[in-house]
Amino acid sequence: MTDPIGDFISRIKNAVLAKHETINLPYSKLRESLAEILKKEGYLTALVIDSTRQFPELVLTLKYINKQAAVTDVRRMSKPGRRLYVAANQIPRALGGYGVTILSTNKGVLTDSDARKLNVGGELLCQIW
Repeated sequence: MTDPIGDFISRIKNAVLAKHETINLPYSKLRESLAEILKKEGYLTALVIDSTRQFPELVLTLKYINKQAAVTDVRRMSKPGRRLYVAANQIPRALGGYGVTILSTNKGVLTDSDARKLNVGGELLCQIW
């Protein structure tokens, strides 16, 4: 797999369309930090690291409100063939501020609002709403 973030996004989109309750993903620190942001922003109900297997897995529980998924869409911004970097004052707002833009910065993986507060830019990873 050449794009772990793209795989993460595709699995979330497919699980939402298929109305699955949970998603199993191979564990990585980047995926864990992305999932923690999604949980903090209210798109996931639970995040569990299953280390009982030979290769650890992330088990994400999707959030549904009245049988409607909390995640409407997820869009990959920076791709392996075309990286997008922005300064702190150029961070885009997802869906006019209703969504979340996730960035990889030198302070770690942050949401757009946290990056603006810390006045740091970085690589645009994805937008979710």
